[in-house]
Amino acid sequence: MNDVITQECTIHLHKKVYGVKLKKKSPKTIRKIKLFAEKMMRTKDIRIDTKLKKHIWSKAFSPTYEDEGSPHKLYTLVSHVPCASFKGLQTMNVENE
Repeated sequence: MNDVITQECTIHLHKKVYGVKLKKKSPKTIRKIKLFAEKMMRTKDIRIDTKLKKHIWSKAFSPTYEDEGSPHKLYTLVSHVPCASFKGLQTMNVENE
């Protein structure tokens, strides 16, 4: 339970929210990101970085806010990592600093 892992994953969000109306696209995107992170990292506590949330909600109507308190010891923090090209991206473990 003390295994702390850092991974970089690529999520193809267009596949996950294709056909969803604009009004519901941002909440569904956040739900899909959390579901993906929960499956990959096997943690129940998923937190999304504020910069990523602002980017997702930039085209939305109104943001939703949530409580950050959680009884779980481990959590997953989802953030945006810029890249030059999406070609050949794979999931990789990142060394902790």
